[in-house]
Amino acid sequence: MIRLLFLLLLALAPRPSPAQEAAARFGTGDTRLLVRSTTDIAILRPVMERFAASNPDLALHYEQWGSNALFAQSRAACRGEAAPADAVLSSAVQQMVWLVNAACAAPYRSPATAALPEARRWRDELWGITTEPAVIVYNKAAIAGDEVPRDRFALLDMMRSRPDLLRGRIATYDIADSGLGFLFAHADSLEATTFGSLLEGFARIDAVATCCSAEIIRGVAEGRYLMAYNVLGSYVLAAADTAEVGMVLPEDYTLVLSRGYMIPKEAAAPAAATRLLEFLLSPEAQEMMARAGLVTTLDAAESGLTPSARRFIALSPALLVARDASRRAALFQLWDDSFRPETAAP
Repeated sequence: MIRLLFLLLLALAPRPSPAQEAAARFGTGDTRLLVRSTTDIAILRPVMERFAASNPDLALHYEQWGSNALFAQSRAACRGEAAPADAVLSSAVQQMVWLVNAACAAPYRSPATAALPEARRWRDELWGITTEPAVIVYNKAAIAGDEVPRDRFALLDMMRSRPDLLRGRIATYDIADSGLGFLFAHADSLEATTFGSLLEGFARIDAVATCCSAEIIRGVAEGRYLMAYNVLGSYVLAAADTAEVGMVLPEDYTLVLSRGYMIPKEAAAPAAATRLLEFLLSPEAQEMMARAGLVTTLDAAESGLTPSARRFIALSPALLVARDASRRAALFQLWDDSFRPETAAP
C-alpha cells in the first residue's frame, strides 16, 4: 500500500515537458492559473506562495522554461498551434516585445500599471516587474583588490596583460541558447567603444560561452571560472553559496533589465493573470523580490553607479531591431568568431 501511495503521488506531481526545466504548484483552489516563466522557481517561490495564500480560490501552476523554448511555445500558442499560458514572464524582453507586436497579448490597464515608468511598460500589454543589473562576477580568492576590473576598459586591460591566468576561465551566456544572453550582447553592440574589443579579447583567451546563470555562478564560486561577464546580479544574490563570489556593477555603463510580464490573448484565466500582475507590482511583492535580488534601487550612494552609467533596457519597439534577421545573423557571426565550438563548454 505504501508503494502504491508513493506511485500515485509521483503520478500526480507536476512533470516538466521536454522543453520545460521544472514545474511547481501553489494553492489548491478551483481556478487554474498557468504561469510560464524563465525565472527560477527557487527565486520566486516565496512570492508565489504568498500570492497563493492570498488567493485561495486559485491553483497556480508555475512552469520554468528556457527563454528560447518559451518564446517558441508562446509563438505557437499565438498561432493556435499550442495551449496558451495565462501569463508569460521572461527576461528575454526582446522576444516579449515581438510577441506583443505580433498581436499575441491581451491589454490591461490599472493605476498600478499606469504608474510604471515608461521604460517598464508598452501598449498596456507588456509590463516590467523587476529591475536587475547585468554585472561582472569574480572569484575573490583568485582576484582581489586593485586587480578587480571595475569597468570594461579595465577588463580589456586584464585580458591583455594576464592571458595565461584567464585563459578558458572567463564565462558568459551563450547567445545561441540564451535569449537573455542575446539581448545583453545586442545591447553591448550598441556601445561601439568596447564591444568589438571585448569580443577580440574573449577570442584571445578562449572565453567560455555557456548556460546558465546558476551554472556560471557556481563555476565562479568553485574556481572553475575566475570571472563571468554580463551575469544577472539577481542570480548572484540568490545563489546559495556566494562567499567566494564578488560582484561589480561596471562603472562605464551597467545594463539594467526589467523582466516582462504578458497576458496572452487566448489565456483561459485572464482575470487571475491580472490579479497576479497587480500583486507583483504591489509594495509587498516588490519588497519580497528586492530581498531576492530581483528589484534593485541602484541608488548612487549605495551602488556607486552614477545615473549616466545606467542603461535601462526599455520595453519599446526599439527592441524589435534585436529580432531583425540580418542584425541577428551579423551578431551570431561575430559571436561564433569569438566563441568557437572547440573552446565552448558542452
